[in-house]
Amino acid sequence: MTHRFRTQLWLYPGPGGWHFVTLPRDVAERVKAEAGPRHGFGSVRIAATIGETTWNTSIFPDRESQSFLLPVKRQVRVAEGVADGDSVEVALDLDTR
Repeated sequence: MTHRFRTQLWLYPGPGGWHFVTLPRDVAERVKAEAGPRHGFGSVRIAATIGETTWNTSIFPDRESQSFLLPVKRQVRVAEGVADGDSVEVALDLDTR
């Protein structure tokens, strides 16, 4: 099942320059219900799409937001012309293997 949502891209305030989007809570609840076996740190394998760029990655549970975080790598941000603070449309497909 594909989950589609719009959210804001944000820069982690620590070292490394990691960028993330936080899944809306309703999407996170559906992911929890549909996800197969979880992997390291409670991660869920997914295929993510922003714009025309699709990549395989994992989302990670986040206690603070009570949701999941999707890391958005530099290659995707450059290809799609997005930066910290931009609103992005995300399509997320679970890898239920």
